[in-house]
Amino acid sequence: MRIDDTAGVRTLTFDRPAVKNAFDASVARELADALDAVSAEAFDAVVITGEGDAFSAGGDIQAMAEREETAREAYGRVRETLGRVAEAVLSCPAPVVARVNGDAVGAGLSLVAACDFAYAAEEARFGASFVNVGLVPDMGGTVTLPRLVGLRTAKELAFTGELISATEAAALDLVNDVVPSEELDDVVDDTVETLASRPSETLALAKEAIHANLGRSWQAGLEREAHVQALAYDTDAHREGIAAFLEGRRPEFD
Repeated sequence: MRIDDTAGVRTLTFDRPAVKNAFDASVARELADALDAVSAEAFDAVVITGEGDAFSAGGDIQAMAEREETAREAYGRVRETLGRVAEAVLSCPAPVVARVNGDAVGAGLSLVAACDFAYAAEEARFGASFVNVGLVPDMGGTVTLPRLVGLRTAKELAFTGELISATEAAALDLVNDVVPSEELDDVVDDTVETLASRPSETLALAKEAIHANLGRSWQAGLEREAHVQALAYDTDAHREGIAAFLEGRRPEFD
């Protein structure tokens, strides 16, 4: 995996084009480590993409074929690799943007679903292909997919393993937008530029509250919302936003 840090943006690129950027345990750990090292103070956004003509084909089938482990060992490996990636994306204080340059299948689809934003090239395809090799969705797929696309559609994706087009993925809210491949960089850059102009500490608090409140009762959700808003009130970003409004100018966030 390549890690490029430029102007407050960390770009993580899967660099295994020969196997369609398939995941193995090593790649998953590298991705989780790179995300865990992100702070709202140092980064405005994270972009995840793939080298070549695929975003990620999901799990490395060859590695699966060679693996010999007990159910207990499999649990520990999945929880500490693929599960850790999902946690790292969902808890990353900087917004995470998926630049889907090609097919996102299996764990690749789950990763896209976990990101805060996703933009896809027209030729990209999406599929929860786990069932085709006798597995259930991982890397957070059973958590994020029903919340994004609804219960029945999530079941349809998981139970059939069929591929859908980028246009269909956009209609299901799996991605924010679909564009010609030559426009993908511009769309992602525009989003990152917008995020960079917003106060990073405020975005981190908003993301934390939104994720924490998924599945909670409205009473518990309102309690959590009030907690993070109280934290937001005591930030430089809030003070600058108020001052800019009163002075009739655009805010200048760090």
